[in-house]
Amino acid sequence: MEISTVTPGTTRIGWIGTGVMGRWMCEHAMNKGYAATVYNRSRDKAQPLVEKGAKLADTPKAVAEQSDVVFAIVGFPRDVREVFLGAEGALAGSKPGTILVDMTTSEPGLAGEIYAAAQAKGVHSLDAPVTGGDVGAKNATLSIMIGGDKAAADAVTPIFEAMGKTIVHQGGPGTGQHAKMVNQILISSTMIAVCEGLMYGYKSGLDMEKVFKSVSVGAAGSKALEVLGPRMLRRDFEPGFYVEHFIKDLGIALAEAEKMNLSLPGVGLAKQLYEAVRAQGFGRKGTQALLLALESLSGVKR
Repeated sequence: MEISTVTPGTTRIGWIGTGVMGRWMCEHAMNKGYAATVYNRSRDKAQPLVEKGAKLADTPKAVAEQSDVVFAIVGFPRDVREVFLGAEGALAGSKPGTILVDMTTSEPGLAGEIYAAAQAKGVHSLDAPVTGGDVGAKNATLSIMIGGDKAAADAVTPIFEAMGKTIVHQGGPGTGQHAKMVNQILISSTMIAVCEGLMYGYKSGLDMEKVFKSVSVGAAGSKALEVLGPRMLRRDFEPGFYVEHFIKDLGIALAEAEKMNLSLPGVGLAKQLYEAVRAQGFGRKGTQALLLALESLSGVKR
């Protein structure tokens, strides 16, 4: 089936999940001229988009009934399954030719399941998780990793370009999710190093602003240090990406690694440390809250 490229002013988009990142991603698309219908379990979180002209729907199914392309970015695989495959999910409200786009970080196998269910109904499906956090979402600089049919990915690319700067079609269904697992694995050990380095500097009595200026530009520099380092220094642990969602991602990575007979001890350690963060009551804080758990482990008082 031939797929038409999306067109501002003509193509109607749906958006499911208007939280820390989804709100901004949808807003960028609306700013490019795409009329939107939105759904969020907590209706108040959709209000900023409603104030900008979006229609508010009562269910994901109702979103799809009024849309040509439906995006979702929710929390956990169970949420993905519900909003796409549930009785009131987006697929139930999709007509043939609709394109469903899951931008949640989720399970590769579930992406394949959604793809197969969509194909059976003449609907297209993409898995397109993102990286860049709240800053990338606000600034429309996300990296978007796409799995699914290339024709569908190409058709939706103009909307992806409203949200991100790096847009790469990885391959067939589930490959977007696998690529995101690579991203999360890379971040996991990096976050431990960033927290331990900053904690060492503090404990040794250094001026941490000066230290940050020195180390952030050399071989020790990283996006995690660049974006989250300053937040840690000012003790800002509010979420750009939730601890509980990162634990979910690392769990998916470890489960997929087990299927491939891969040993990933660094990821295992990172997941256990983040479990400690959640156990201390910081599951809804940002991933930089790992610093709090490591400080507690070493008895560092701030």
